[in-house]
Amino acid sequence: MVEANVETLTILHTNDIHSHFENWPRIKRYLLAQRAAQQRQGATVLTVDLGDAVDRAHPLSEATLGRANVEMLNQIYYDAVTIGNNEGLGLSHQALNQLYQNANFDVVLGNLCDTQTNAVPRWAQTGKLITTPQGTRVLLLAFTAPFTATYPLNGWTPASVKTALPRLLAHYAEQYDVLVVMSHLGLPTDRWLAKHFPSIDVIIGSHTHHLLVNGETDHGVLVAAAGKYGQYVGEIQLQLKEHRVVTARATTVATSTLPSLATDQKQIVGWQRTGEQLLQRRILAEVPQQLRPRWHHQSELTALGLRAITSYAGTDLGMLNGGLFLRDLPAGPVSENELHTMLPHAMHVIRVTLSGRDLWRLIYEMELVRPFLNKYQIQGMGFRGKVFGYIQYQGLTWQPERHQLLVQGQLVDFQQLYTIALLDHHLFIPFFPTLNISGQTEILFKAFLRTVVGDYLKSQWPAQ
Repeated sequence: MVEANVETLTILHTNDIHSHFENWPRIKRYLLAQRAAQQRQGATVLTVDLGDAVDRAHPLSEATLGRANVEMLNQIYYDAVTIGNNEGLGLSHQALNQLYQNANFDVVLGNLCDTQTNAVPRWAQTGKLITTPQGTRVLLLAFTAPFTATYPLNGWTPASVKTALPRLLAHYAEQYDVLVVMSHLGLPTDRWLAKHFPSIDVIIGSHTHHLLVNGETDHGVLVAAAGKYGQYVGEIQLQLKEHRVVTARATTVATSTLPSLATDQKQIVGWQRTGEQLLQRRILAEVPQQLRPRWHHQSELTALGLRAITSYAGTDLGMLNGGLFLRDLPAGPVSENELHTMLPHAMHVIRVTLSGRDLWRLIYEMELVRPFLNKYQIQGMGFRGKVFGYIQYQGLTWQPERHQLLVQGQLVDFQQLYTIALLDHHLFIPFFPTLNISGQTEILFKAFLRTVVGDYLKSQWPAQ
């Protein structure tokens, strides 16, 4: 029997669903049922999502720019949601401003401002105070990963949690009893926060897709996390006495162990088909011949992609990897659906300027890892495929027997400056350090790779 003056606060949490709708029907039923069960037992229940719910790799998310995801989140009646980089960087400034127009939940975000106004986005609030029936004041703060190189390109100014959190703690001083941080910052940062801000009661983590089955306690702070893709749902149980946390426990449940219904698969397939149908209506071009991908060899499809990115970037030189192209480019009408299934990646074109000496070193790095990357299974950093694949150049020829580089048929001039088109993905993987060490890089942020390729197809073979 629970003591009369002891209060139970339950926090149900999801994170990094990334539009994995195949898990959503079971997640929805579990969250709604668990909240009702906990409330019947006298607990106060909060439900939160930690961001990256939207991922445009799913056709329905692509077709609706994430608004279908928000409709699903609305079914849960979340108390608070924050954004991840997939919402903040995977959507344009305008699309993000429109994403939560019909949300029935509050978006909490404490470290992002609109660059133009220097104000908190109109769809967000810096914190949320919730008072339980017993009078305990719970403060929810949330922070997203502050990608300083890319957020400004999208019209947002990010701040480090190291500066944002102290400012918010000062702002909310004396207004709360229990402090919960919703973190889309990654496990290393969560542990840093626990060490340096032990006044936090709970940190619920995400971004690095880590699973803490029963949480961990760092410097008296409970740190929890529920993996990725909706494969787990998290639950935190706090026992409070005189409005202070006296015990804290974290658990997770594997979604695969939750009961399914006969109607689930029909619903999941329906979401996929609806997205594909919406995209299929948007015809981009009439392509004269079919081009097939070749992940491990040179291909005409990769060559077309190279022409597209170099045209977009205004360069003669380019590099792409064959594993980017997940399906063929069909002959005849090509819609946004074909482009989306061929290139589902959250990637942008970059324009990099290097001296001839550094360009030689970059290509040498690529040639050194070419055999390894050809079949290397890579995940994350915007990549939604299987393997990195064959490295293919435009305007560049490597002569391995002499370790020489030809640029447009001429021996590279070490003193000259050259500009090459690649993808921002190539900055984030650890194989081409010269890009980050010596390159002057401009990220062309307005369009994903598939849009760049689609626009090129329209310019070459416009639809009739």
